[in-house]
Amino acid sequence: MAEEIEKIFPLTERVKEAIAATPRELFVPKGFERIAYNLDALPIAGSQFISSPLTVAKMTEYLAPIGTDKVLEIGCGSGYQAAVLSHLFRGVFTIERIERLVLEAKRRFRALGYQNIHVRTDDGQNGWIQYAPYDRILFSATAKEIPPRIFSQLADEGILVAPMQFKDKQIITRFYKQGDRIKSEELEECDFVPVLNGVEK
Repeated sequence: MAEEIEKIFPLTERVKEAIAATPRELFVPKGFERIAYNLDALPIAGSQFISSPLTVAKMTEYLAPIGTDKVLEIGCGSGYQAAVLSHLFRGVFTIERIERLVLEAKRRFRALGYQNIHVRTDDGQNGWIQYAPYDRILFSATAKEIPPRIFSQLADEGILVAPMQFKDKQIITRFYKQGDRIKSEELEECDFVPVLNGVEK
């Protein structure tokens, strides 16, 4: 699958290895295992989706993960993106608002022996102040705006990648924190589920 992705989007060797080392079939719903390695998004519980492998690869590359320590992900979903990131970061902190998805993701991480992924149920827009600052922050859902409290949890010289809603389009946007300044660049159009408020028990 990593080879197929690389035909479409160039991958650094470390990211390619991280994708190859993550068993995607364990993160898709029962009955979908045979198509787990197709480059498609697939439905999961809670009216959510596991992003296509191509999208996961792109978001991972856009984070520029090499030489970094901690990443915060907002929108754990099935846990697949966090699992890929766990091969690239010493600590992965991932938040999900749907409790059922959190329990399922935790079971997968335990079964696979991932020791460096930390999951909590919360509104991701609160971030996870306890372990801040983070070298990288990734939104795995589309935001209309990035809350200031999230930027406050990003380390100086850190990078935040998020799908952003601009009128009728979603655009993957990369933000750079330099002291008190935030710079941004638009990367490409995308299609993610939206960030929602609150927690779903």
